[in-house]
Amino acid sequence: MNTDHKLIIYQLLPRLFGNSQTLNRPNGSIVENGVGKLNDITDSALQQIKGMGFTHVWYTGVIEHATMTDHTAFGIANDDPDIVKGRAGSPYAIKDYYDIAPDLAVDVKNRIGEYEALITRTHNNGLKVLMDLVPNHVARTYGSDVKPEGVRDFGQDDDQTKAFDARNDFYYIPGQPFVVPAGYNPGGDEFASELKDGHFNENPAKATGNDVFSATPSINDWFETMKLNYGVDYLNGRWGHFDPIPPLWNKLYDILIYWSQKGIDGFRCDMVEMVPIEFWGWVIPKLKETYPNVIFIGEAYDKSKYNDYIFRGGFDYLYDKVGLYDAVKRLTRNDYGASTWEINNVWNHHTHDIDRYMLRFMENHDEQRIASEYFAGNPWLAVPGMIVTATMNTGPVMIYFGQEVGEPALGEQGFSGNDGRTSIFDYCGIPEHQKWLNNGTYDGIQLSAAQKNLRAFYQKLLNTVRKNEALKGGAFYELMMANEHQPGFDQLLYIYLRYTDQQRILVITNFNRSERALVVKLPNDLLTKLNLTGQKEFTDLLSDVKFSTDNINNGVSVVLPASGGLLLEF
Repeated sequence: MNTDHKLIIYQLLPRLFGNSQTLNRPNGSIVENGVGKLNDITDSALQQIKGMGFTHVWYTGVIEHATMTDHTAFGIANDDPDIVKGRAGSPYAIKDYYDIAPDLAVDVKNRIGEYEALITRTHNNGLKVLMDLVPNHVARTYGSDVKPEGVRDFGQDDDQTKAFDARNDFYYIPGQPFVVPAGYNPGGDEFASELKDGHFNENPAKATGNDVFSATPSINDWFETMKLNYGVDYLNGRWGHFDPIPPLWNKLYDILIYWSQKGIDGFRCDMVEMVPIEFWGWVIPKLKETYPNVIFIGEAYDKSKYNDYIFRGGFDYLYDKVGLYDAVKRLTRNDYGASTWEINNVWNHHTHDIDRYMLRFMENHDEQRIASEYFAGNPWLAVPGMIVTATMNTGPVMIYFGQEVGEPALGEQGFSGNDGRTSIFDYCGIPEHQKWLNNGTYDGIQLSAAQKNLRAFYQKLLNTVRKNEALKGGAFYELMMANEHQPGFDQLLYIYLRYTDQQRILVITNFNRSERALVVKLPNDLLTKLNLTGQKEFTDLLSDVKFSTDNINNGVSVVLPASGGLLLEF
């Protein structure tokens, strides 16, 4: 694992990022609602991203996926809308692993070239490139029309008479045709297509992506996808058949090589726990023999398996969603009973030995926007949570585009309902983000004063993390027990020290929605370890406000702003 710097990741969907159209008609077409292009991510945009403090950009949804938009003029077969979610389609229903989504190209025939140019442009602006790997499932209309010579397509050599065979790429339900879930109205009443008839010709049916081994998945299943077969016999005790290596393994390895050759610096891997750990333990080291610096980030939710996926599977980083994210969300929302001791529980019991492998975030494409009514309703309430998320350890921190200007994801877009999430299924503009976009100038002139201040907070926080060794790579020492009996302490304060031999930063966060005064003490063993005595001056790296103490043994008296925090260097 590359540990010489802390990853600071900016996640953006090119389909949405550069789109300046504002109609936002529910279930609107690509013409009505517009679409962002890879070419919209200009040098100016990348310089702004770099200036915010980011080290990596995750371009989400660039691989060709199933869509209701007609691209037959470019030799691309239409997808049946009955098995597509949303007019634009889900970026996680991959249609061709070797191709780029035609929606994202100005010159559709040069779509791969435009992506290669974006990779080069990103690198030239001092940033690294992450992209998706969706290993568990593909679109029901999967078929590669640009695959390299000699590549065998998924399912091309399958024996479809067998429900399971380790040499098959898919799982089958022999003798039963696939049935489109009842009640699905693709594209809404406004969308008309001769293919929209409630039927999709797939016989025998293949198993659905979320482990539904039935020809009749429900409308709540991932019915638009087919599960890939890594050699696990799910219907007979989840028995693994990995010797000889299933053909699918080499097909995924070839895909990873293909994109790595184009300069990709890392892969965010979707739903890694739905793929056998034996595959990861084989493919990650194998790819790193050729590309040793490529990183693998795993979307994972089962805390009991984190160690396995890191040490047996070879992942560089895993999501810390069922852990820090959930705890910080409860605190930010001021949920009943929420306490910063929940954060203590995360590192103390779930990630204690693997904290440096955990990727932290407060937003991504799957989660609700902080500014939405479903989360906090106010982006400023995230300040203490973002300080903890960004500074608690050396693992990556990730921001979702629009988070830095308080995008609230209001209303429904079509397939995506009014649920506080930015749609990944529909063509739409992102209104608050578009104020920063400003028709492609990326100058933020349309932002309100409050939004400019919010963006400045994120810029200050991320650059502070990037530039300070104690936050980037220092040790962690929690100070909750040392302060739980101090006057002014309550369970909505979280306190810790990040330190190296050269630098010490005291982090104090306040999830209360009112100001708090506190005398923060450092325990005697820490004072001795760091050889601290006498008078000390502290400077908040976020505001330049100074605090001091005549005797560090007596602690330092601070005033914490409501829903705020301090990064006190001393």
